[in-house]
Amino acid sequence: MATNSSYLVVDGSINSGDSSLITLSHTVNIAGNARSNPELGASVSIEGSGGDKYTLSSKGNGNYVSAPLNLSSSQKYRLNITTGDGKQYVSDFVPVKNSPPVDSVNYAIVSNGLQINANTHDATNNSRYYRWDYVITYQVRSAFESKLIVINGDTSAFRTPAQQIYNCWLNDTSANIALGSSAKLASDVISKQEISLIKSNSELLRIGLSILVKQHVLTSDAFNYFELLKKNSEQVGGVFDAQPSELTGNIHCLTNPTEPVIGYIIAGGVSTKRLFVDNKSLPATWLPDLSYYNGCALITELYDYIPPGAPAGFIEHQVKEYIYTGIETPIDTVLNPKLGVIATKPYCGDCTLRGTNKKPSFWK
Repeated sequence: MATNSSYLVVDGSINSGDSSLITLSHTVNIAGNARSNPELGASVSIEGSGGDKYTLSSKGNGNYVSAPLNLSSSQKYRLNITTGDGKQYVSDFVPVKNSPPVDSVNYAIVSNGLQINANTHDATNNSRYYRWDYVITYQVRSAFESKLIVINGDTSAFRTPAQQIYNCWLNDTSANIALGSSAKLASDVISKQEISLIKSNSELLRIGLSILVKQHVLTSDAFNYFELLKKNSEQVGGVFDAQPSELTGNIHCLTNPTEPVIGYIIAGGVSTKRLFVDNKSLPATWLPDLSYYNGCALITELYDYIPPGAPAGFIEHQVKEYIYTGIETPIDTVLNPKLGVIATKPYCGDCTLRGTNKKPSFWK
């Protein structure tokens, strides 16, 4: 039976030694036009079993962030949420599970792409259940390099290096759930755990990428929750695949105890490791999908253009009409046979429409 219910979705973790990011949204009808429904007006706080309380601030789009926290391993912590419509939600108190260091992150070239792997261990044998997520930073280039910039809407000048819009960097976050367990092993060791598989034709591999892998340690209950979530979201589809199962997280609605809430809160210290991959180390036969630039072409616009058959005295000022107004992005000057500017569509010549032109400090 179809339903119009919109349930709260809670994504994030309570981090020790770093800030905590909690993202709140509501489920949407898959038959509708909305693709996301962030919770914008919530009050969010973290509460310790010893009475400590930390308030998170809203950063927009449903994101709520705390200052860096030093969690006590002798306490348990939970999340308190009051949504904009006054509903109250609370998570169970959860223990602090600090992650051991990530031993290494490496990659393997496989038949269909680039496999990112993580390796870790806990000499005390106390971790056992792991989850990894990541942020990938990758470089892109515009279809054409713009050498000119429009100033004050009525003139153009050559770009300085700081004004370049040819090279940019974008971020991409985890698209899958990566889990690993050593619970059935004598030693708490995880080896060659797949974190992500990047297809060989992905634009992420066109120039180079940097992946920051984040490692969390889970309780057995949290591991079971994310394992079921992984099966429901990634493995359903075939006749012999696992069928969707009801997810029971550790977050509850106090206002309406029968209302489902989607999400599972964990707490602890996160360990990280960064890996850089240069396109030059990848097979030359891997060609990136550049369909984003389909339809890109160079256009010559003149300062003074007289269309064929135009009445006497008629002059079209193409540069002013198309470039100074921002309809097109200037690329370079044209001196012959008439003075003008080579231009292109903005998405073809301005990579800042997709990312930032400021090179990250960690970029090699």
